Amino acid sequence: MTPRQARGPLRVAMIGYGFMGAAHSVGWRQAPHVFDLPEDVEMAVLVGRNADAVAQAAAHWGWAESATDWREVIARDDIDIVDIVTPGDSHAEIAIAALDAGKHVLCEKPLANSVEEAEAMAAAAERAARGGAKAMVGFTYRRVPAVTFLRDLIAEGVVGRVQQVRAAYRQDWLVDPEMPLAWRLQKEHAGSGALGDIGAHIIDMTQFVTGETVDAVSGTLETIVKQRPLLGSGSGLTGTAAEGYGDVTVDDAALFTGRLSGGALVSFEATRFATGRKNALTIEVSGDKGALAFDLEDLNSLRFYDRTAPADRQGFTKILVTEAQHPYVAAWWPPGHMLGYEHGFTHQVVDLVAAIHDGTDPHPSFDEGLSVQRVLSAVEASAAKDSSWVRVGADVLEVGR
Repeated sequence: MTPRQARGPLRVAMIGYGFMGAAHSVGWRQAPHVFDLPEDVEMAVLVGRNADAVAQAAAHWGWAESATDWREVIARDDIDIVDIVTPGDSHAEIAIAALDAGKHVLCEKPLANSVEEAEAMAAAAERAARGGAKAMVGFTYRRVPAVTFLRDLIAEGVVGRVQQVRAAYRQDWLVDPEMPLAWRLQKEHAGSGALGDIGAHIIDMTQFVTGETVDAVSGTLETIVKQRPLLGSGSGLTGTAAEGYGDVTVDDAALFTGRLSGGALVSFEATRFATGRKNALTIEVSGDKGALAFDLEDLNSLRFYDRTAPADRQGFTKILVTEAQHPYVAAWWPPGHMLGYEHGFTHQVVDLVAAIHDGTDPHPSFDEGLSVQRVLSAVEASAAKDSSWVRVGADVLEVGR
């Protein structure tokens, strides 16, 4: 694949405008002003179903125009990139249509609501790649500089052979039983609950930083509050509760164990019922030479334990990941000046635009998104079979029959 021949700016259409729409808009807006991008970028169109609401969001976030029909927008010749931030039940239809139209696609995680949908999306990405279209999944935490640096250190061998991983993503926004029944709590829209929404992140992060795959799982799923007040209006976490209650059809908490391709054991926890934890993503990788730990609530640093150091100097030490030598950091502030949650979305734009310009494959690819989807499906299959071990892949379908 030859590098892209410049023919004007890359024009972006974003479909969806909720919480992730705001975050992605920050990324598209910031990246050209902070990084020296190889291509110009324009925030061309924001798409949503409610004409008034999407027009207001477009004006607020800096999109040039708004629209209500994503099919018409994808068909436009002046759109180069389609950014999908809708609920999971529409990912496959939109992404496949955009890729078949020759557009580059950025799709929020998890890639889809089922393995079958994810396989169809990965196949569409493979077809589109022959014509130069790129496809990437929005596992944005990969692009927190400390997480990328953690990956690099493991690849350098500083922890030696990986022997065990502990990964958790804990939130508490569902502890209140009167929290309304939003789309994230309905399987037909979200696919799964805490497992797919935040568990997908720790699965991807584990595979990303170790360079290994999760090959088998044993899991348990729990729906702690089984009915919630119906929303009178809207589809998010706000709105007036209508009379009556509806069933929660996804999990509130997921606990599962995994086995990596290199043999190491992994413990995973994804929950929306960790009282007092707002957005606590942690990962710790233990090896025979040392260990590395990351905590999103202290996202500008890593903890490193060097087992090869003299015994009287051993102990976890803090590495402040704010130096120009660290991933992505040189474009930002002087050493010691912190980055935040939103910067990962800027780095995501940087990497996608660079891949489009260079003609290289962006990561995480749709194939990588599919690999996470297969792990999610294996966990669900295991939970349905009294937490029996399930191999990720073909066995998932057999167990699920």
